[in-house]
Amino acid sequence: MKLAKAAQVAAGMAATALVLSACGGSGNGGDGGDGGGGAAGESVKIGISQIQSHPSLDAVREGFKTGLEEAGYTDVQYDEQNPQGDQATNTAIAGQFAADSEIDLVLGISTPSAQALTQSVTGVPVVFSAVTDPVEASLVESLEAPGGNVTGTSDKNPVKEQLQLLQELSPKAKKVGIVYSSGEVNSQVQVDWAKEAADELGLTIEVAAISASSEVQQAAAGLDVDAFYVPTDNAVVSALEGLLQVAQDKGVPVISADGSSVERGATATYGINYEKLGEQTGRMAARILDGEADPATTPVETIEEVELYVNTTAAEKVGVEIPQEMLDEAAEVYE
Repeated sequence: MKLAKAAQVAAGMAATALVLSACGGSGNGGDGGDGGGGAAGESVKIGISQIQSHPSLDAVREGFKTGLEEAGYTDVQYDEQNPQGDQATNTAIAGQFAADSEIDLVLGISTPSAQALTQSVTGVPVVFSAVTDPVEASLVESLEAPGGNVTGTSDKNPVKEQLQLLQELSPKAKKVGIVYSSGEVNSQVQVDWAKEAADELGLTIEVAAISASSEVQQAAAGLDVDAFYVPTDNAVVSALEGLLQVAQDKGVPVISADGSSVERGATATYGINYEKLGEQTGRMAARILDGEADPATTPVETIEEVELYVNTTAAEKVGVEIPQEMLDEAAEVYE
């Protein structure tokens, strides 16, 4: 499938010590010395809750800061928190932000973080990013009219096109394995999408559910499949190397839902650029802080384009040859 087609598809998808010890600290997003402020010339404080550390979510966070700064917010105090996948700490972080009277806006990066914030924070806007299906996750009433104080950006990915990419690279593949976290709504949604697409493409999906990142490698090893598909599952992506090792041992390709995973060793994907998604989210937050937009009536946005990512070294390790035409189309070729 051509990159242009993938882009068209995407365009159409239109407080406790525990908290402090498990999380990141506060930081200042401005240079602190030029007297600059937000669009109204005032400093703002933003709380950020990011469920885990891995490249895609990290890219969203940094992109968010860039987008906000480019929109005129150069004096921002960030309170960045990361529970490293612990749900109790995730909930405590949300409570901590809800109790902070100085915070002007909170950002939830990932579905679990956004869910915790939405349940606790009512006095200031809640903006989310890297959420696959905000309606299914009960974050918003609808994508067009979120309602309440919550809106944001979705990282909904073109699952069918990603599986078609697998068929181009490995025509003999019939059984596709998916390891996913049973505790992440976004992951179950993607499994359902994959099964629906597989029916249309003549593929079979085999799944293995996990409850923690430590289970990823063993779960993958237990699947007898011709390829793996890795959804935007925070627990799985944070332990991706274990799954990649299993795939290499089995000699099967890995199609990921995001480009960062290809850089780390997945074979290929049509994926979104998470830094750009973060920038888009930052621009949305700026409009809300300016008073130009109301979360209740600000539609949820999706990424404006997807890009082709390939890893030639990873492909070679599992006996997959990437056509030159595909290499020419790729936004990133990792070697």
